[in-house]
Amino acid sequence: MSIYRNVVWFMKGLQEYTKSGYEAAATRFAPGDMDVNLSGRSFMITGGNSGIGKSAALEIASRGGTVHMVCRNKERAEAAKTDIIEHSKNQNVHVHVVDMSRARQVWEFAQRFTQNNNLHVLINNAGCMVNQRELTGEGLEKNFATNTLGTYILTTALIPALKTAEDPRVITVSSGGMLVQKLNVDDLQFEKGTFDGTMAYAQNKRQQVILTERWASQHKEIHFSSMHPGWADTPAVQSSMPDFHTKMKDKLRTAAMGADTVVWLAVSAAAAKQPSGLFFQDRKAVATHLPLAFSRSTPQEEEKLQATLEQLADKFKP
Repeated sequence: MSIYRNVVWFMKGLQEYTKSGYEAAATRFAPGDMDVNLSGRSFMITGGNSGIGKSAALEIASRGGTVHMVCRNKERAEAAKTDIIEHSKNQNVHVHVVDMSRARQVWEFAQRFTQNNNLHVLINNAGCMVNQRELTGEGLEKNFATNTLGTYILTTALIPALKTAEDPRVITVSSGGMLVQKLNVDDLQFEKGTFDGTMAYAQNKRQQVILTERWASQHKEIHFSSMHPGWADTPAVQSSMPDFHTKMKDKLRTAAMGADTVVWLAVSAAAAKQPSGLFFQDRKAVATHLPLAFSRSTPQEEEKLQATLEQLADKFKP
């Protein structure tokens, strides 16, 4: 079944996820959707110092929004901040040094942040694709720790603050790669079988989409969405998927094209009118399963995912 999913997904990707796919989709974008003044609104972007995160940060800063970049590497983050301020002419860009793979550190940051700042929009963009199974200092598999648990803790910790804001939103940058995966709630940290970093990443991205749907049903005051940026030419793709990058580089989107739907979901009035919990690609809600792919999970499995993450998160709560 997974061979079928992979083939169907790749053919779909060649048509839709490439630069030409974006250009075709852009012909139907509503003009004026992004003509907004964001002054007085506060945005947090994880992984904001390169690729899609940096592009989104620049677009938001250029419209007057206050940007909080959550990054692991202080030097790269400061360099990105300087660049964003220079191009956006907006001084309200702040750096927070946090390693999203370290659960306790994510909790501590979120608790500190909410004591001193307000927040309107959270953009869960940071991600990693480690191709060898590797454990963090807290004993967690690194892809899962960053992509799933880190995202879960940060979002959960910030929900109370978001509920007090006007027009609060949470956008999670997932991936169309999740279409090849069915939720496997019994092996969240890939302890069984042969480890495959690309499939681990796709499984994490499936988990993010399911969490988005569950949060949307549990927290009606906040608008949740997940999205696929398409295949973009970013430093992360170059380092994690060098073969794919070499083969596809002429067809890949720019980081700004990848970030377009992130920004649209974060700032436009049109996005907020869409039902909460959907999965978007090129400003349009799309299916979360391939036809005949048998990738759906049961409500019990999805409940178990959230309960397991809650238990793990509690374990690291300061």
